[in-house]
Amino acid sequence: MARAATTSDAFNAIAEPQRRDILALLRAGERPVTDLAQELGMSQPRASKHLRVLREVGLVRVRGVGKQRLYGLDARGLRPVHEWVGGFERFWNESFDRLDTYVQDLKQTRQEE
Repeated sequence: MARAATTSDAFNAIAEPQRRDILALLRAGERPVTDLAQELGMSQPRASKHLRVLREVGLVRVRGVGKQRLYGLDARGLRPVHEWVGGFERFWNESFDRLDTYVQDLKQTRQEE
């Protein structure tokens, strides 16, 4: 099976751990690429490449301030990921309910001993 292009959607873009690190840093606010590169210990060209991918899938926006370009998180692009993960909510709720029942039964058994 051929691998999907990394720029096709948010899922592929965030499959790269360093891109997730960039998004995590941008949660705190806009930053220039030099700050992001330094914080993550990567070269500026490498950080720029990751930012380009994140911009192409709509997870990052950029704006110019004087000679500087500030990158910011555009969380709207994460909506498909959020909706997909949310589809597992029922699974987790049922798992927690079964665990709660098990713990309650265990407590009851110990009290009866």
